[in-house]
Amino acid sequence: MNPFKKYLAELIGTFILVFVGCGTAMLIGCDVTGGYLATAAAFGLAIVMIAYSVGNISGGHVNPAVSLGVLINGGISITDFLAYLVAQCFGAIAASALLDLIFDMGSITDTTHHMGTNGLGGVSDDPLTGFIVEAVLTFIFVMTILGVTSKKQSHGSFGGLVIGLALMGIHIIGIGLTGTSVNPARSFGPALVAAVGGDTEPLKVVWVFVLAPLVGAAIAGFCYKFLESDGKSSASKPKKEKSLDEDEADSEEAEE
Repeated sequence: MNPFKKYLAELIGTFILVFVGCGTAMLIGCDVTGGYLATAAAFGLAIVMIAYSVGNISGGHVNPAVSLGVLINGGISITDFLAYLVAQCFGAIAASALLDLIFDMGSITDTTHHMGTNGLGGVSDDPLTGFIVEAVLTFIFVMTILGVTSKKQSHGSFGGLVIGLALMGIHIIGIGLTGTSVNPARSFGPALVAAVGGDTEPLKVVWVFVLAPLVGAAIAGFCYKFLESDGKSSASKPKKEKSLDEDEADSEEAEE
């Protein structure tokens, strides 16, 4: 496949994630009376949309942390990882810029006041606590993805749904703490657009939401690689991780 198509798919997928997820948060808020569940569901459903649209083209990572975990497990090359990272960031920036334009043109109130960016208010503005929260949540999320897409497991056509539900669950616990990032691109895009608009507060703490997910993903990547290994040395090339939808094709071949 033309590599450009994979990178474009990652850009489009990340655009969908940020536009739907952050857009929902901006529109209805993230209060405990209903905003939590609605925003969590929006992010989870966005992943489902991505999995069954562009997931079969690029793997549907839409997240530098996920791409790092897949890289560690031999699923993509370092070149693809770097290209995915750039595409994901541009997708997040484009979605945030469009949301900013829509809310401005329509005179719509941003109920988050910060473009749906992540923050540390829920953890008393303590960077270390926020770092721990994001690293742990990302570890859980990336472990789930590596398990679902592993060739040793078969989830039929439900892989994308499982991952979407996992992201929804992570948001339910994480929104009240850090707003839930687990995705450097998702955090960087809105923070950058907010800063261009004069709101620099989110950009001051964005390093937590970039670095912590990458640390959590790296730990998950090495941990899963160790757990799945059979302990036998082999000179064979590492098998590529399946995309979110490729497990369905494997199941159909097995039935034949």
